[in-house]
Amino acid sequence: FLLIVFLKLRAMRVNQTLLGEFVFVGFSFYSDWQVVLSVFFFFLYIFTLTGNLAIMGLTLLDRGLHTPMYLFLSALSFSETCYTLTIVPKMLVDLLTKSRTISVLGCGLQMFFFHGLGGTNCIVLTVMGYDRFLAICNPLRYPVLMTNTICGHLVALAWISGFFVSLVQTTLIFSDSFCGPNLIKHFLCHMRAVVKLSCLNGAVIEVIVTVISVLGLIGTFLFILLTYVFILSTVLKIPSAEGKRKAFSTCASHLTVVIIHFGFASIVYLKPETTERDDILMAVPYTLITPFLSPLIFTLRNKDMKYALIKVLSNKSGLTKSPWAVTIGGQHREGSKGFSLKPVV
Repeated sequence: FLLIVFLKLRAMRVNQTLLGEFVFVGFSFYSDWQVVLSVFFFFLYIFTLTGNLAIMGLTLLDRGLHTPMYLFLSALSFSETCYTLTIVPKMLVDLLTKSRTISVLGCGLQMFFFHGLGGTNCIVLTVMGYDRFLAICNPLRYPVLMTNTICGHLVALAWISGFFVSLVQTTLIFSDSFCGPNLIKHFLCHMRAVVKLSCLNGAVIEVIVTVISVLGLIGTFLFILLTYVFILSTVLKIPSAEGKRKAFSTCASHLTVVIIHFGFASIVYLKPETTERDDILMAVPYTLITPFLSPLIFTLRNKDMKYALIKVLSNKSGLTKSPWAVTIGGQHREGSKGFSLKPVV
């Protein structure tokens, strides 16, 4: 399939003239705001990278985070880092230089990786929901059902599935020839923007790739929704309010990110036809805001991540090598917490 795509990219012609590049319309509608937008997107990108790298680094350094939940979170952070890498640097260059051109081959590769990583993110979020379902609904069998090996297999399956779907869609779009003008009414090689330039079967191909995207989006969301229906029914059976609160707290961050991710994605893929200016504005939250919010939510709302971060910032080696550690809550007498010192073995 990749060979077919590559050969089609090289063979494309527009009115018998070799098509060498596309031109993004981008944010040309806001010519007076180019510098402001570039600065805003740059810092947003830096914060996104910092958050995702922090999650991956903390998961690697802290052995207490070597559990399926945090391995999935680290995998999500890695895919989101790659996801933003495929679009943001190019977008920043276009804003600063105002050239906004991309080769046909470069456009095909950007589309392939952008949609492949976007699909991977959806599937990883789905797997994270399945992990929470097993942990809450089957706590006794959870260590057997979700080992680190199974976790790795599920992450690999997410990557393979996401990129396979993207490969099919990219092949369909670039199997047709393109007609001029070669203006892409977007700031990236989005499927629906590029397929509109097709000469022969553009309408048919657009319907096919849109249906594939919508089915994937709705399918993963419904699976997550189903897992939370079972989680909710199990949590409501817990007799104590404290037990219910703890069970819900383990899902709060994931559920928040799912709502944001699928909410913005549905706006992009399920909305009716609008002007190109509206299409560009609606794509900004999905491509830039969501990857920025995801690590922020997972770190600020997670006690384990915050504790691991505090350990690293407070010179972890000094804390772990100390012969004494404070045990909090070791005894509970008449509602008060007991404190004791014990050596670290």
